[in-house]
Amino acid sequence: MSSLGDYVKINVIKDLLPVIDNFERSIKHIPNNLKDDEYIAGIKSILKQFEKVIKDLGVEKIETVGHPFNPAYHEAISMEEGDGDTETVVEELQPGYKINDQVIRHSIVKVKPGFLNNPEDKVNKGE
Repeated sequence: MSSLGDYVKINVIKDLLPVIDNFERSIKHIPNNLKDDEYIAGIKSILKQFEKVIKDLGVEKIETVGHPFNPAYHEAISMEEGDGDTETVVEELQPGYKINDQVIRHSIVKVKPGFLNNPEDKVNKGE
């Protein structure tokens, strides 16, 4: 990404991400008695529209939970205790986004040393 247009696009996306974050947080905290409300359906529809717009611009969410920690894409705010050799993301606190391999915003995550979700790992752990 080197053109002025790409630079402007990335800056606009950076400005939109907090709006998307707030919609996602709102949806996670909907009271049970309102889950089927038409107003809530409208809010969810707006979030889907935002997600489609940024996806159409080439933006992807960075994969986190269950994946190896990668400082190129993830910002760890805590290291939990665990067994294993691989630092694995165990919780996403804020999603990260990228266009191709260019990070727009790092994912903020919690990390734990452990084994990735691989059946062989249980054998290696003696389970």
